[in-house]
Amino acid sequence: MLDLLVKNASLPDGRTGISMAVQDGLITEVAPGLDAPAHEVIDARGYLLSPPFVDAHFHMDATLSYGLPRVNESGTLLEGIALWGELKPLLTADAIIERALAYCDWAVAKGLLAIRSHVDTSDPSLLPVEALLEVKRRVAPYIDLQLVAFPQDGVLRSKGGMENLKRALDLGVDVVGGIPHFERTLAEGAASVRLLCEIAAERGKLVDMHCDESDDPLSRHIETLAFEAQRLGLQGRVNGSHCTSMHSMDNYYVSKLLPLIAESGVSVIANPLINITLQGRHDSYPKRRGMTRIPELLAAGVNVAFGHDCVMDPWYGMGSGDMLEVAHMGLHVAQMTSQQGIRACFDAVTVNAAKVMHLKGYGLAPGCDASFVLLQARDAVEAIRLRANRLKVWRKGTLVAETPEVVARLQVAGRPEKISFSHP
Repeated sequence: MLDLLVKNASLPDGRTGISMAVQDGLITEVAPGLDAPAHEVIDARGYLLSPPFVDAHFHMDATLSYGLPRVNESGTLLEGIALWGELKPLLTADAIIERALAYCDWAVAKGLLAIRSHVDTSDPSLLPVEALLEVKRRVAPYIDLQLVAFPQDGVLRSKGGMENLKRALDLGVDVVGGIPHFERTLAEGAASVRLLCEIAAERGKLVDMHCDESDDPLSRHIETLAFEAQRLGLQGRVNGSHCTSMHSMDNYYVSKLLPLIAESGVSVIANPLINITLQGRHDSYPKRRGMTRIPELLAAGVNVAFGHDCVMDPWYGMGSGDMLEVAHMGLHVAQMTSQQGIRACFDAVTVNAAKVMHLKGYGLAPGCDASFVLLQARDAVEAIRLRANRLKVWRKGTLVAETPEVVARLQVAGRPEKISFSHP
């Protein structure tokens, strides 16, 4: 007898009337009209069954710290960085853990079951690193938390930056990070990319660098990152996050750059909510959107994912851990309002992001983990439009979150009409 059978579901690829069988935490069969005895049978009633949401770029060491020690009055990137510098001496491991665990509860309720979080390695104490390693241990039953060693102050710019990063990796941090555009010079930025990629190659680690988070069209460290990925045989293991300078680059240069990124197997993560908020601040009008070239990267064959980046921290006072909100902003900013474009934005917060993180057992196929989300929507397009309610969230066959179906009542000509939010 099966542990769980979900019947009459719609899938993100457009299939409808699908049943999914679960046994021992794994998906055993996916087929239309499947009927088999099970301890629990769920009738999805045509609603969308999706793999879990994945946030491929986040900063959990800073999350939910909004207003500490003060509010970012200007809302700018530079004031946010200054604020983080003011907050760091006041941080305690217990406070970081408490805020991170609270955010993880939000995430699970939103069907967000995998997060890649950058963690600041600039302080020799490595307090944020040790705190998030403890969070990773605690949330392992319900969230795949992957940590990136992130030298926020510049790995070459700050004293002991490289040693601190290596110590973080020794403690168990998963991914090598960097911030080349924040080094003192373009040459130092390029040198940091080379050195950090060499460390990753030596240690068998993935790479994820904050890359060219700038409006400066001459910030071109993504080119160096792609070159180093090829030189060191790291194809498919390297990611460039943000890459916002590409929005301002010369079109001829980009025509050369896109094939280089594709050939190197480097993926790109855009952070629509934050990129659109923090970039273009020096512009009057016309004002740049400040997000990287999503449609062009996809057309070139580059794997593109979206991240939330920040939730209620020194850089961004908004956010709720909802990756559908991220996808919603992404499709608007990138003008991806075709049906194919909208579905691509859904993929950017699910399958594409899972590929960036090299998640094992992810997907809706036999043999995959029985981790999925039942959304109050009929397809991926409607899910983004409505930021659809998460009716049920399963992690490896176990129900970990549940929300009642949302129904509206509308008075029409004196007659109450029941209208589901999942319909236009």
